[in-house]
Amino acid sequence: MAKVKRLNSQDAGFKEILLSSLSLPMADDQAIDAAVVKILSAVKDQGDSAVLELTQKFDRLNASSVADLEISRHDLERAYLSLAPEQKNALDIAAKRVRAYHEKQKIEAGCHSWEYEEADGTRLGQKVTPLDRVGIYVPGGKAAYPSSVLMNAIPAKVAGVPEVVMVVPTPDGARNPLVLAAAFIAGVDRVFTIGGAQAVGALAYGTQTIPSVDKIVGPGNAYVAAAKRRVFGIVGIDMIAGPSEILVICDGSSNPDWVAMDLFSQAEHDEQAQSILLCPDSKFIDQVQASINRLLPEMPRAKVIEASLVNRALLIQVRDMNEACEIANAIAAEHLEICALEPRQWAEKIRHAGAIFMGNYTSESLGDYCAGPNHVLPTARTARFSSPLGVYDFIKRSSMIEVSEGGAQALGLVASTLAHGEGLQAHARAAEMRLKK
Repeated sequence: MAKVKRLNSQDAGFKEILLSSLSLPMADDQAIDAAVVKILSAVKDQGDSAVLELTQKFDRLNASSVADLEISRHDLERAYLSLAPEQKNALDIAAKRVRAYHEKQKIEAGCHSWEYEEADGTRLGQKVTPLDRVGIYVPGGKAAYPSSVLMNAIPAKVAGVPEVVMVVPTPDGARNPLVLAAAFIAGVDRVFTIGGAQAVGALAYGTQTIPSVDKIVGPGNAYVAAAKRRVFGIVGIDMIAGPSEILVICDGSSNPDWVAMDLFSQAEHDEQAQSILLCPDSKFIDQVQASINRLLPEMPRAKVIEASLVNRALLIQVRDMNEACEIANAIAAEHLEICALEPRQWAEKIRHAGAIFMGNYTSESLGDYCAGPNHVLPTARTARFSSPLGVYDFIKRSSMIEVSEGGAQALGLVASTLAHGEGLQAHARAAEMRLKK
């Protein structure tokens, strides 16, 4: 039986207990970082030979060259064609929906160039261009995530990125056909069967075989996260992702079995994932705990789910739904479900969440796979200042300025005055030389 920790928002010290429950115990970050520094240094200095040696060491792949670790587009297509019809259909539908959502996002989210002209003929605007080359990291080993391929590669392609390079570890040479098929559907250009910090280093620095990229996106383990943090500045990165999270706000009108299974859906990721329920109805919370106890034994990943629920999950009784929304904003969860009769009423009160799932029929798992919006979301309360991965992450903006002769007369005087005030005489002179005598 997975006895989940119960809290009441009216108890003394509740806020402090909640915040301490959200934080993770510090892992051996220094040891991980030290190992990553060595790996990155080796890849930077030795290129292909380091990548080959590290791949043989960690993934037990015996290849004579890094070129042997690349999967051709033809092989990706063969993987797609080899799928069972239901798998192929599911991937096709998911990819179509993810692509449609991000194409709409491109239109609505300021991902296009624009300019305007002032009365004196001065033209100002912004030029939007896609990144030249992007690297996506796809986890392998214990689990395979074709959905991550779609969510990372499709918005890059919708943004117009000419070349997407994917890295995916294949320990002992085990290639997942769904992952390769997803790469084919998403339009990934090159795929290398490498992983870990060495894959991040190869994408950041480039090797004799693997091209350097402008940005690296996608989830990974602690070593991948540490490597991404280290190479940031040389390349862009999407985010440093922590363990997965789900927060369910419920008014007590939902099916407790549904809520319990939604909590399981994040808990099954790993032992450090966090599942939280906020509800004003204590009897409903009792029902959810009973559902957890009844449903858990039948889950294939019961041990992982139980460890996550016992160590990190919370069942919190709140005063009312308004307070639930206040607490949800403080938590700023990756996934926020609102299981209530009037979900949009409460969604209006939410300011901080990676993704908001409204209504009893909107399970978080639909967002993970096929609803359309991106499932790469900010974790560890970073939803307070971060957004889901999107088309906007694969473009950059350049300011466009074309000042007319008339505009230079007015603006030159302003710039001259401000430049002299800052003690930058060359700045002032540059503006003054264009003034009519």
